Amino acid sequence: MAESRKDSKGRVLRKGETQRKDGRYSYSYTDPFKKRHTIYSRSIVELRKKEEQLVKDQLDGIKGYVAGVASVNYLFDRYIRTKSELRSTTRANYMYMYEHFVRDTFGKKKIGEVKYTDVIFFYQHLLNERGLKINTLDTIHTILHPTFQMAVRDNIIRGNPTDGVMAQLKKTSGKNKGIRHALTIEQQKAFVNYIERKPEYYQWLPFLKFLLGTGCRIGEAIGIRWEDVDLEKGTININHSLVYYSREYKEHAICSFGVSRPKTEAGIRIIPMMNSVKEALQMEWEDQQIYGFNKTVIDGMSGFIFMNRFGDVHKPGAVNRVLGRITDAYNAEEEVEAAKANREPILLPHFSCHHLRHTFCSRLCENETNLKVIQTIMGHASIETTMDIYAEVCGDKLEDSMKLLEDKLDIF
Repeated sequence: MAESRKDSKGRVLRKGETQRKDGRYSYSYTDPFKKRHTIYSRSIVELRKKEEQLVKDQLDGIKGYVAGVASVNYLFDRYIRTKSELRSTTRANYMYMYEHFVRDTFGKKKIGEVKYTDVIFFYQHLLNERGLKINTLDTIHTILHPTFQMAVRDNIIRGNPTDGVMAQLKKTSGKNKGIRHALTIEQQKAFVNYIERKPEYYQWLPFLKFLLGTGCRIGEAIGIRWEDVDLEKGTININHSLVYYSREYKEHAICSFGVSRPKTEAGIRIIPMMNSVKEALQMEWEDQQIYGFNKTVIDGMSGFIFMNRFGDVHKPGAVNRVLGRITDAYNAEEEVEAAKANREPILLPHFSCHHLRHTFCSRLCENETNLKVIQTIMGHASIETTMDIYAEVCGDKLEDSMKLLEDKLDIF
């Protein structure tokens, strides 16, 4: 039989206990979710008190879960630890959303007491009081729905209180609430022309033309590399995305870039290159031959095309801020010019980089009737997303369509 381990005073150490060289004691254990932890103490007596409390807390948590009196926070923590297949960026996004919008409020409710109306009131609070957009709320729902579904499968609760909540909210608040509307053709031309003639914004022209001419998501655009474009064939290979996310580092949260696959499998695609995009890339290539190429390395990837004045890849937030500055500067100038010319000003709405993707999709829908072609170019996972945008864009052209039909069909 193996000899028992002892501390410096000859006391037998239990399984998981260790005395360190500095005299401190530690106890290592694996929690019910297969995650390793270690606790420390100056004395063996104090350490064992902590061990007893750990066992009690674990038992109380499991008993509370089985009885349905554990909190939603306990349920979520249990759920997220089962999702080993999540990408690190997706996990970080889920954790961020839960910590900022759920844990300190709705998360403290007991599982068994949460009702359908509780979820509706909470979601309405996030929309009306916290000012969240419907798309952000959708992400929170994507977290909470499977969390409660796990409790249903474990027979802790009979039904999922989040079932049908988002459908109800979208029904009462309008189907298109939260949809990012595209720039009109007139606004798009004014936006591009303004950047072309303003030296302080001119360096953004290739990147913004790329967004407007490809419909790429912002993560796909900032992550595009020279090896992903073929100027001779005129194609762009979308095979990855850059994600700027918060993660824990030495007990502090820091933001950094990571390489991820596109949002969905449909996101992996090859986009034909329009001449305006090709010209923008050629201009960027010529400039970088003079001023230097992007030397950023992210998760082993390098050769990124677009970069900021520091030689790094663009941060999505920085892109949105410059769009705001351009919009404000343009509108101020346009109002003066319109007044001088005694005409109505062509003003730009405040928009984000995702509106540029929606703008490209709108232009595509205006000139293409094959929904599968649109879906493939946009990288939409669901044809329903494509159909919703197509219906919105073409809804304004109903009268034109009927007039065209009447002109072509002389049957009455």
